Amino acid sequence: MADGRAAGRLWRLCNLLMAAFFGLAAAVQVNDPDAGLWTVVYLVPAALTLLVSINPSITDHGVWRSVCDLHSAGCIVGTIALACSLFAYAQWNILHEEEGRELFGLVIITIWMSLCRSSAKSPLAGARLAAAVVVALFPFVSWLYIYINKEMRASWPTHCKTVM
Repeated sequence: MADGRAAGRLWRLCNLLMAAFFGLAAAVQVNDPDAGLWTVVYLVPAALTLLVSINPSITDHGVWRSVCDLHSAGCIVGTIALACSLFAYAQWNILHEEEGRELFGLVIITIWMSLCRSSAKSPLAGARLAAAVVVALFPFVSWLYIYINKEMRASWPTHCKTVM
């Protein structure tokens, strides 16, 4: 039973980290040309994951599931559109392309919402919980790497450079 409680606390902590990440991702959109769209794209999962961190059983609620499913479907459509655009027009490393960074954001949202959605069926444990920990830490490690790697940011548009 103690392992189940520890797993539950870890799951809640992961959701709190992801809510913080999604909130920060929304905040850095402030000077993006399409800030309104991307702010909503990140604030919806921020709110959903914050709710999960407070009450994991919320994933059983019909409204939560409907908002999650609708937002995830939109993110999947956006992922496909951005992937097609990058495939056709990307010049080099996709992290140097704004669409590439947007694509990774949508992928992270989709993966996290899927983990949250599946947690309604059974509590996360074992490999799924380990995957949740990796996914929850990935955005922060990536941001740290990008912040340290000035060469990576050199080719970014001005609106991306001035937020960090």
